[in-house]
Amino acid sequence: MARTPSNMLPLGTEAPDFKLFDTVSEQIMGLAELKGIKGTVVMFICNHCPFVIHVNPEISKLAKKYQKKGIAFIAISSNDVNNYPQDAPHLMKKVAKIENYPFPYLYDETQEVAKAYDAACTPDFYLFDTDLALVYRGQLDDSRPGNGIPLSGRDLRNAMDALLEEREINSNQKPSIGCNIKWIAG
Repeated sequence: MARTPSNMLPLGTEAPDFKLFDTVSEQIMGLAELKGIKGTVVMFICNHCPFVIHVNPEISKLAKKYQKKGIAFIAISSNDVNNYPQDAPHLMKKVAKIENYPFPYLYDETQEVAKAYDAACTPDFYLFDTDLALVYRGQLDDSRPGNGIPLSGRDLRNAMDALLEEREINSNQKPSIGCNIKWIAG
């Protein structure tokens, strides 16, 4: 299991726009229509990564709680499906149903969106404010497969709470660790 860290996009970066196929609704969806009224979490995940499988229960739980407070959640998979067929769109839809994702699960076939966000691993989390300026990027919490630390969503949860309460978000942020994005060769 590879342990690739986030690239840590600079805070204040404006969320790159996108329009991608949502494997759940089978519609093309864009950032403008999906963004939240109080904030937006964009996360790069995939079906097969053990780090994502480990955090799936917590991201669904957080999304259900914070979407009610005005923070939208958007999941994107950018993996090369030719070499990693378990991440294909029809299987993304199946995983979204099994995991009870309360958010769209978008397919970034060209990988242009992952590159625009400088995403490096799965899972990789980004929190944007109402103006789509980056206020948090990095890990969900300190839990990893096999490290014995329970899932809490603490780091992302603290950032979302601060955003909602209009408090300063701690800029000392830890990168996420996960499987590298499976880039298309060439």
